[in-house]
Amino acid sequence: MIANSAFLAAIVLALLVALLGEQLAFLAPYRRLIVQDFLWPIVWALLAIFVNVFALFYAINRRLFLKDTGRKLAHVEKQLLTPDSIVRDLSDRLARDE
Repeated sequence: MIANSAFLAAIVLALLVALLGEQLAFLAPYRRLIVQDFLWPIVWALLAIFVNVFALFYAINRRLFLKDTGRKLAHVEKQLLTPDSIVRDLSDRLARDE
């Protein structure tokens, strides 16, 4: 989930940088001056944007993919406690481990 969120955030950030690069092409003659004076503020701003976009995608992933996880786990636990032949091997293995 973290890797997926980081990948999506990196893709979004790359798209934003590409769009900004296209829109700010008129600043190309001043590239050296901008990089010389404002490199670290630009890097910190990009890092802050990446962290915020990552947090957004992580929250969306948690909301969508971990929905009702507790209820699902309670159902699995109930099924393991029944003497059903399908889950008997797993129940025996869990009982031995305890």
